[in-house]
Formats: sequence, structure tokens, C-alpha cells
Amino acid sequence: MLCAASASHADSRFACPRALSADIPARPAGTPGGARFARNVATLVRGARDAETLRAVLSGDIPDFLRRLQPVELRAYSSDGRPLHATVCVMPDYLAVGNDQDFLRMPMGLKAATEVAARLGFVLPTPRMVDAIYRESARHLRPQPLSAGPAMRSTAYFTRHNADIVAQLKRLGIAPGVLLAGHKKDVVISNRMDTHPGRIAIYGWHQTNGEPIQPLSTAHGVEYVDYSHGIRLVSDVMLLNGKVTSVHKVLANARLAPVLSDEGPVPGLAHYIPEKPRRLADARSAILTMVAR
Repeated sequence: MLCAASASHADSRFACPRALSADIPARPAGTPGGARFARNVATLVRGARDAETLRAVLSGDIPDFLRRLQPVELRAYSSDGRPLHATVCVMPDYLAVGNDQDFLRMPMGLKAATEVAARLGFVLPTPRMVDAIYRESARHLRPQPLSAGPAMRSTAYFTRHNADIVAQLKRLGIAPGVLLAGHKKDVVISNRMDTHPGRIAIYGWHQTNGEPIQPLSTAHGVEYVDYSHGIRLVSDVMLLNGKVTSVHKVLANARLAPVLSDEGPVPGLAHYIPEKPRRLADARSAILTMVAR
């Protein structure tokens, strides 16, 4: 199921199986697109808007291209000096509501973002994973900050920034589905969330020189959200040195964690996003079945 990609890749790459996004329900027929959703939540703020976004995503109201996960490779050495080679499967763009032609990238607070991840078998990235996603992205977009102020937390700003991203993609001739980075900050998992309880961790928004605009920060409370934030979902099922495992297991292991985290092990991940052991078992079974064919 995790099989070699085309020979055009210079390194050893893998194709992420659709089984890894199978917990996302099918999009209900006749569901309006992102523009209608934006109008429906235009007057909502914070938790109320997050609740509507959560409801939409958990019902399957996301573009189909987000279900086609893309591989990202990371390499490091274990704490005892052994080489580690990880492949994680990530959504090609930030979480959005709508269909492939009409969708709105929707920032969310930490509670809603972690609930989506937990329910659908995903995790949020670490800062090291965000850097790897940027490095391996097929196309890098230029950050487009908007004016700061209270309005940056409004749906109108979400819509305006989304339109700016769409315009940039059209200018560059980029179709949905390729792995993109540079257009949002990431809501991330970090050990700082344990030392700064009640805070959301954000990182990224890489500039064209590869340097992030936003260093790792826990300056805001868990409900804070603004237009610049993005929710990049990463499948909990991953490969490590050719074997199927989970992000949870790797980040809980002090010897293995360096491949996914610059902060060492991240024991707090399970507190925010509980692991789904059955998902790992099902994915391993699907992979073995495909290999046996």
C-alpha cells in the first residue's frame, strides 16, 4: 500500500495510500461550497465559528484533494547514534471547508484542531515536521500578511487571505493537490504547551529564503485564531526505517523522537490528541495486503 513512487524522484519516496484518510467521511451530496460556508459563519467568532467548522469537517465537507496525502521524508540520528529515516503522510494544503473548486481554508483554535485530528486519525505537526514539509513541498508560496488589528480574527479576513492565496496560485499556474507551503503559519504540537498550559503553539510561515516569519510561540491562549493560522493534518500512521508505526509511538520514544522533533520526546501529544491503536492495526493490515498482491 505504501509503494515506491515514480522514478522521477531522485530519492526513495513513497506513495501515501488513500487508506490513511479513510476515516474522513464522504462529502455529502449537494453540500454548498466554501463561499456559502463563509457567509453562514460570517457573524460567528471564536468557539461558535470553530464549532461550525468542526461540524463541517467531521461530516466530510472538505475538498477531495485534501484526502490525497503526500509523503514527506525526515532523517536524523537516534539518541544512540543510529540513522533514522521517517516518512510521514500529510495533507497537501491546509484544512479547508468546501469542494475542489470552491473551498475556504479555515483556521481553528487548538481544541477544535486537536479534536479533528483525533477523530480522523491524524496529528498536528511538530515544528521540525513543518520545516520538512516546507523543504519538500513541490511549490513554495510567498507569504502575504494582512494589516494587523482586531479584524484579523474575523471570517472576512479569513476569506480575504484565502482569496489572496487563490490569486497567487492562479498566477503561478498551480492546481490543487500538489504539496504547498509558505502561505500560512502552522498550529503545532510542542513541549512548550506543557510548560505554558492554556496556550496554543504556532510556528512557520516560511519566507522565500526558507526562514519562518513566526518562530515557535505560545503567546496566545488556546481559543486564539487569526487569518494567518493553518491546520495541516499529518497521518498518525508513518514509516520509520521501512516499518509501519505511528507518530505517537515515535514521539513518545526518547531514542526515536529526534527524527520528528527538535525538542526531544513529546509526551504531551497523547493528552491533546489521543492515539487510535485500531487505526494503526488497520493500516498495517491494508499495507501488508497490498504488498502480498
